[in-house]
Amino acid sequence: MATVSQWVEGARPRTLPNAIAPVLAGTGAAASLDAAVWWKALLAMVVALALIVGVNFANDYSDGIRGTDDERVGPLRLVGSKLAAASSVKNAAIGCFAVAAVAGLVLAAATAWWLVAVGAFCIVGAWFYTGGKKPYGYSGFGEIAVFVFFGLVAVLGTQFVQAERIDWAGLAAAVAVGSFSSAVLVANNLRDIPTDTESGKLTLAVRLGDARTRTLHLVLVAAPFVMSLILVARTPWTLLGLLAVPFAVRANAPVRKGELGLGLIPALRDSGLAMLVWGAATGIALGLG
Repeated sequence: MATVSQWVEGARPRTLPNAIAPVLAGTGAAASLDAAVWWKALLAMVVALALIVGVNFANDYSDGIRGTDDERVGPLRLVGSKLAAASSVKNAAIGCFAVAAVAGLVLAAATAWWLVAVGAFCIVGAWFYTGGKKPYGYSGFGEIAVFVFFGLVAVLGTQFVQAERIDWAGLAAAVAVGSFSSAVLVANNLRDIPTDTESGKLTLAVRLGDARTRTLHLVLVAAPFVMSLILVARTPWTLLGLLAVPFAVRANAPVRKGELGLGLIPALRDSGLAMLVWGAATGIALGLG
């Protein structure tokens, strides 16, 4: 039986910046329209955190029962390592999705009921990333999904539930956060190219190959800073986003140096830290502006 600490590790806490950063950036975008609402921002954070933990458990379950994680290089997987029953991990994922659904329903009731459909789409997307007969994460669409769900939907959704509209500044922030979030997955899939190839998991990294995947990571961690410069048109304070540059450089270093396997773990961690710093700094900057 898995211990509490192993369940926490299985939830992959290092991925939490993927949930926190978009809400910070989206709230800043709402504040730039003089429309920040603290309790809606808090509920949006609950939705985002519950979804990211839910998708992590769902991936653990689906990859585990397929045998994809039998030769795992990276963070602990509960099912693959046989520390927890597959049914228990599946129930943990469903529980997280239920928490996200309840918080989302409150936001929809206070804002617009059509947001229920958006929430349902997010949950379905989270499950079928690695679940179902033809998971899209096994076909090279994972990075696109992450960009959409944890970039565009998360940032613009957070802005919308508070301001009841979106604007170009929110879109720029969404592109930046989505790029960072995709960079985290690219680093993860770059590390897993050998095992994914062997198990038949055709991620984007497997399709692109090692060299082009490393180039893609560089593009993704650089793109947010272009958005910082564009956001200067809203307020010069958005240059605070450049505080994330050292973290982005450090994130790309193992990728740039040709590291493999466990040597790429820092790239995942620092891509997430860069996203968190950028989201927090830009959210504050947009609010100040």
